[in-house]
Amino acid sequence: MALRNAVLAALLDGEASGYDLAKSFDASVANFWMATPQQLYKELERMAADGLIETRVVQQERRPNKRLHTITPAGRAALREFIASQAKPTAIRDEMMVKVQGMDVEDAPAVRAAVAERMEWSKAKLARYERLRTRLLDGRSEQAYLAEAERVGPYLTLLRGISFEQENIRWAEFALAAIDRRIATHA
Repeated sequence: MALRNAVLAALLDGEASGYDLAKSFDASVANFWMATPQQLYKELERMAADGLIETRVVQQERRPNKRLHTITPAGRAALREFIASQAKPTAIRDEMMVKVQGMDVEDAPAVRAAVAERMEWSKAKLARYERLRTRLLDGRSEQAYLAEAERVGPYLTLLRGISFEQENIRWAEFALAAIDRRIATHA
């Protein structure tokens, strides 16, 4: 999937600056698509050149001018075409898993530290996702939200991110216990 498809989907919520999109990616889209701000700004330039988005400049005093982006009919058509195409299977490329796979007894403490750090990162991410979920629901039940919300896609992807981080934490707890037993039996 190209970054442009994730940007087009994010712009369905309305006009946004590159900064707003970067924050949005960090808060919600990051559970399924990662991009640096530099990648995002370059893609916005390409998308504007391709007619997928329109950009307008807002003059600001005491700050740099703000560029606001809106999806165009051509952008909506490109997004619909992407949505209709067959999705490629997920491919996991996780450097830490290579470390775990290659771990031997003498490497176990370093791998344990990496797994523990990943678990804390997942806990923090899960907490952010849960706060976002609470904000989206705004006191409503999940069923009420799904029945009333204008768009449910962002909520469904958020739920996927929540379950992904919950599974990362569950795996990390199991892995840490297994590594600790391994270290103890070889001490």
